[in-house]
Amino acid sequence: MKIHLDTKCLPRHIAVIMDGNGRWARRRGLPRVEGHREGMNSVRSIIQTCGEIGVSYLTLYAFSTENWKRPRGEIRFLMKLLVEYFKREISELHGRGVRIRMLGRREPIPAGVLTSIDNAVRLTRDNRGLNLNLAFNYGGRREILDAVDTWLQMKPRPGLTEEIFSRVLYTGGIPDPDLLIRTSGEYRISNFLLWQLAYAEIVVSPVLWPAFRRPELMQVLAEYQRRERRFGGVRPVHA
Repeated sequence: MKIHLDTKCLPRHIAVIMDGNGRWARRRGLPRVEGHREGMNSVRSIIQTCGEIGVSYLTLYAFSTENWKRPRGEIRFLMKLLVEYFKREISELHGRGVRIRMLGRREPIPAGVLTSIDNAVRLTRDNRGLNLNLAFNYGGRREILDAVDTWLQMKPRPGLTEEIFSRVLYTGGIPDPDLLIRTSGEYRISNFLLWQLAYAEIVVSPVLWPAFRRPELMQVLAEYQRRERRFGGVRPVHA
């Protein structure tokens, strides 16, 4: 079934918790890493779709500060996969005007992985298309603590307001997400964008991330457009 969206009511900023790679692989009798590999095809599809339909910002939760607890072999694979992704895709992303930004702490990311990220950020920094934010070695609580440290070090230090605090977060200068998508049917935000998601619409998809492509995104966007966003207010009463 073809879904028709109102292009005037698209979310400006979509954030995605890409969940379900391991379960996708397990259900097929494959190693977990194959789920991560297939998940990169979903990354490609969602980036392309967001760029085509006019979404301005896309933030992908790629690797959390808690993911370091995973088996070493899986961590090494994920790091290698990111490097391979940029090596294979960066020319096309750059050609489509995608601007890449990293959200997260640099330590203890391996130097080779940081170089790959930094090169992608540097190459695309002047692009004016889709803003792709990669939350890598990211934790929402850590981001808030780092923001407080940044504010304390400001000279002169301004009074702390919501506007000032938003400015010193990793996402400084980026509008808050309008829509959070979590795949795989899990109902939690997993330490992701704790400050920024205050008024985001949340849609949980039962589809595992490696199977989440353009049709699934369009279904989520249709659900988003059925929502009424009031930001704490009430529905206006018309005479």
